[in-house]
Amino acid sequence: MIIKPVNGKHPQIGEDCFLAENATIVGDVTMGNQCSVWFNAVIRGDVHFIKMGNKVNVQDGAVIHATYQTSPTTIGNNVSIGHNAIVHGCTIHDNVLIGMGSIVMDDCVVESNSIIAAGAVVTKNTHVESGSIYAGVPAKKVKDISKELISGEINRIADNYVKYSSWFKEEDA
Repeated sequence: MIIKPVNGKHPQIGEDCFLAENATIVGDVTMGNQCSVWFNAVIRGDVHFIKMGNKVNVQDGAVIHATYQTSPTTIGNNVSIGHNAIVHGCTIHDNVLIGMGSIVMDDCVVESNSIIAAGAVVTKNTHVESGSIYAGVPAKKVKDISKELISGEINRIADNYVKYSSWFKEEDA
């Protein structure tokens, strides 16, 4: 894995995290506990800070970045960022699923208990209200989220990634 400082800012990794051998985490990145950063994922805090809460999983090939001096990236707790997703200069609250291959652009706010569908493009300055599902290009609200989806998808995926990462930690022991 590549963990390196940029301009004197070192990544801060929480406790009980899994970082794949070819994950890249650089610069002003703060990561909570029980996070996982999977194969070929990049978290690049070179141009602005990136803050991640607890139990965040950044799946294979995902990219988290920010915009120089204007748009940092803040990610809450219990967030899943799907394979090949791009999360850029935005705010993601707690209990959110960012679907595979989706893009969340600068200055967006994704409130808690929301899902960004696979392949969605959430354009600059979009405000995703709590409890909704956004899909499409450009992404629009398609429906309200059910309690079943919160527990059946958002929590299930976040919990599963804590479990999956434990398998890899056991191999390293």
